[in-house]
Amino acid sequence: MLDRSNELNAWDRDHFFHPSTHMGTHARGESPNRTISTGEGVYITDTNGKRSLDAFAGLYCVNVGYGRQEIADAIAAQAKELAYYHAYVGHGTDASIRLAKMIIDRAPKGMSRVYFGLSGSDANETNIKLIWYYNNVLGRPEKKKIISRWRGYHGSGIMTGSLTGLELFHNAFDLPRAPILHTEAPYYFRRADRSLTEEQFSQFCADKLEEMILAEGPETVAAFIGEPILGTGGIVPPPAGYWEKIQAVLRKYDVLLVADEVVTGFGRLGTMFGSDHYGIKPDLITIAKGLTSAYAPLSGVIVSDKVWQVLVQGSDKLGSLGHGWTYSAHPICAAAGVANLELIDKLDLVTNARETGLYFRTELAKALADHPNVGDVRGDGMLAAVEFVADKADCVFFDPARKVGPQIATALAERGVIGRAMPQGDILGFAPPLCLTKEEADIVVDKTTDAVKTVFANL
Repeated sequence: MLDRSNELNAWDRDHFFHPSTHMGTHARGESPNRTISTGEGVYITDTNGKRSLDAFAGLYCVNVGYGRQEIADAIAAQAKELAYYHAYVGHGTDASIRLAKMIIDRAPKGMSRVYFGLSGSDANETNIKLIWYYNNVLGRPEKKKIISRWRGYHGSGIMTGSLTGLELFHNAFDLPRAPILHTEAPYYFRRADRSLTEEQFSQFCADKLEEMILAEGPETVAAFIGEPILGTGGIVPPPAGYWEKIQAVLRKYDVLLVADEVVTGFGRLGTMFGSDHYGIKPDLITIAKGLTSAYAPLSGVIVSDKVWQVLVQGSDKLGSLGHGWTYSAHPICAAAGVANLELIDKLDLVTNARETGLYFRTELAKALADHPNVGDVRGDGMLAAVEFVADKADCVFFDPARKVGPQIATALAERGVIGRAMPQGDILGFAPPLCLTKEEADIVVDKTTDAVKTVFANL
């Protein structure tokens, strides 16, 4: 087994171009690589036999946990019956039609249709095109600007990377591109004015959004996109009153709202959708990750009835919609989605995300909130983050060059638990599978506490 592992590691460094990886240190063997071989429940095992509790569910995505035979069987059965057929010109399959119905049955009120893709990035590309098409149909060709938020994450394509508000995804890529704009991040812990209450900070964010819309011209601003809770930007729940105040501004200026629920959709916040959790009434919803729990690549755009009616108008006027992907509504992926949603219901994972998520976050705060270098312990549902600071009293952050967050994530991995060092800050993030038990939550808390103590003792 060791010889095989060494051979794979060599091939990996010589031939595999990894995403989101320091290419030089990886290729030269200066940073570790790891080949994962099996997974069961909340655990993964690599080719060296090391078992780790995956407290980030892959990339927020393996919601039902690893090794679910029901989904594997559904994928195999679909592959044997019909491995592929396209969805163009009204074609469908049993799995894709059934999954669309299941999604609308679970979606917030007012949603009408589902357009399927493969990744959250391509779903947000679809959103951009639909927003532009929508306004062209309504005779508003100048209403095309889309406002995102700093620290938001919406993909890593050209336009979706522009929507994303993180430096890592812009540097050296000539991004962001017009007509994408960015407004204030709803990041209460990092607010410039420390005297503001949460409600006051939410009003500040809404005021900054309105100022931008007025400065650009409301007739040019088409849409606003936001995650219900900031994900990759730091796992940051919205401050009190935020979504109510933001939506009031959007309604005032007839600006569409896109809820990016790639992370929050299908149970992660203890509700089926984050929009229901925070009282968001979106015009478009982006879905992916939890739709299949990553057993197969699948994404979607859930279109509201309001937008759908305009799209129908456009088709009657302009003919067929000139947008599509070869693998849209791929039947194998759709079959995985059907089995996944059935399993979420059967195991009552939405309730577990709410109850065990609360337990996990409470225990994490008990263990770490009083540490002199822990500035914030936050989260919602089955999402949590710990943010580290150099000076707690004055909220002074560490020099990024010290890589405090990555050091803690590495120390945690050495202890057999996977958390994620989040970008643009010393932040350790958690997004465990929704099947996490309280006993497993205790393991994550204990190992994290030990990793934090060890790293700070050596700084």
